[in-house]
Amino acid sequence: MEISRFCALLFTISILASPALSDLVLSKVDRRIYLTSHIVRISSTLKVENAGPETVSEVLLAFPELQVKNMAYLMATPHEGKGRVKNSVVALPVEVTNPKDMPPALTFYSVSLPNSLAEGDSFIFDVLAVFTHALRPIPEQITQADIQLVVYQESAYYLSPYAVKVQSLSVKLPDSRIESYTKLENTKIHGSEIKYGPYENLPEFSYSPIVVHFESNQPFAVAQELVREMEISHWGNVQVTEHYKLIHGGAQSKGEFSRLDFQARPNVRGASAFRYLVANLPPRAHSVYYRDEIGNISTSHLWGDTKKTELLIEPRYPMFGGWRTAFTIGYGVPLKDFLYESEGKRFLNITFSSPIVELVIDTLIVKVVLPEGSSEISLAAPFTVKQWQETKIFHLDIDGRPVVALEKSNVVPEHNQYFQVYYKFNKLSMLREPLMLVSGFFFLFVACIVYMHADISISKSSASYLAKQQWEEVQAAIQQVQNIIGRCLTTHDKLEASLRDLSRTGDVQACKAARKAADGLLKELSKELKPLLTFLQSSPSAAQVLPKVEELVAKERELQEKVMVKHTTVVDGYEKKSGARDIENRVALQQQKLVALRQEVDDLLEFIDEI
Repeated sequence: MEISRFCALLFTISILASPALSDLVLSKVDRRIYLTSHIVRISSTLKVENAGPETVSEVLLAFPELQVKNMAYLMATPHEGKGRVKNSVVALPVEVTNPKDMPPALTFYSVSLPNSLAEGDSFIFDVLAVFTHALRPIPEQITQADIQLVVYQESAYYLSPYAVKVQSLSVKLPDSRIESYTKLENTKIHGSEIKYGPYENLPEFSYSPIVVHFESNQPFAVAQELVREMEISHWGNVQVTEHYKLIHGGAQSKGEFSRLDFQARPNVRGASAFRYLVANLPPRAHSVYYRDEIGNISTSHLWGDTKKTELLIEPRYPMFGGWRTAFTIGYGVPLKDFLYESEGKRFLNITFSSPIVELVIDTLIVKVVLPEGSSEISLAAPFTVKQWQETKIFHLDIDGRPVVALEKSNVVPEHNQYFQVYYKFNKLSMLREPLMLVSGFFFLFVACIVYMHADISISKSSASYLAKQQWEEVQAAIQQVQNIIGRCLTTHDKLEASLRDLSRTGDVQACKAARKAADGLLKELSKELKPLLTFLQSSPSAAQVLPKVEELVAKERELQEKVMVKHTTVVDGYEKKSGARDIENRVALQQQKLVALRQEVDDLLEFIDEI
């Protein structure tokens, strides 16, 4: 499907191709495609000549839409020639352009030349284009024992709006095992390298599609999301924390996984999986850790020298196609290696991307946490990024620390360049947190000394102590009232029980005896209640609760009278040999009033208990 789309695209280009934009001619094009990892790199050396009378200051580069959607990085630099010592050259400006009357299926980029080309002048420059997700696994699903085969599509001819005099193409593969490849005129293969050309005198927008199907068991490590947080401490450290969500982006694994087979023959029963990743940390990195949500992962190795620190990390399990994992790497670096001062401002100069080798990052978020009190914050990055600011609050912070957040999609190792965050910071602000700690401990010790030497006991002659004592006495009296009322209610329950026994046995004398015993007990409880009510009525502290207590006593007495009336009515009925139905009808209204009164008494008891 992708191959047919590619051919259709090139056919459209051939139909819609228009005359050259200028009299520029590419006298020589040398392209090298590196397929040695899952990141595709195309390095082209172009020699451009001006064959017309008008001066030219820019050169157009053309890329098909299928390639542009996977393009992560594009850079043009002056060619220094073979054998010369490569110094840090300045990249030529590259920007997207939309020339008129050009095929819509192409995207054009304009490269600005350092000097305009007059008639007969020439200029040689290099173009590096980096692509992600450009290798398609075929088959798309493999078992544990299968090797991984991928397909790459390209044109043997350099696609350009200019005529090309001489061009050649070299495709470098990770291994000499090649399933198939497109054979054209002047095609040679040397081990793991396929060469096409040279081809001469090709017109504008020339094309010749090629497809290479080959073995690639390189780690297809893709970070779907990476969040890098760099916290600056002016006490001498930059703490870097990186949160990874990783996936194997190669052919999907199918079938069962055998740990035994993998450990016995990992190169045969797990050739497509990757077991470890390598991260090149800064030279003086320290306090390195590698863990996930479970805890620390011990399968890591760290070694370094004065030039670099290398961290080899192994996931908890081998990563097959489609498998995912999440982990965190953290380390500290000396502040003086990355923080500088210029024109009254401090600036952090640190790398942008991940230190892991050959890692593709779908979404990268970089957060630089500046010290609290930083101001006049600005950013300088070598490429376009999405930028915003937020605030993060740590312990002992008052206003929070400013955070410069950057986001970029489709990130490759070529993006791991230095960027700068500029800000102003007052050195006296460094004393804020130490002074807060010292002041806090000082006031704590002063409070302890005052507490140990001060007499905070309450005098027994003070008004507060007397009020507290009186309230405790009121509480004790109310508790006794509640206990007496409770005993009265229990006596009422016993009378009700005697009536139930009467209806069952018909023993009137036993019922009268229970009535007599209840009368005596209730009289004694009434005597006990009188002094308590007198005390509460005379105590100012009981003014709030006294009305409820009096209401409770009155309701209980009313309830007591109703119970006695009911008891007398039922006993008289039995003595007169009245029927059970007649007796129930006579006391039905009384029973309803008893239930309502009992509920009121219970509610008052609960209310007083809460007070």
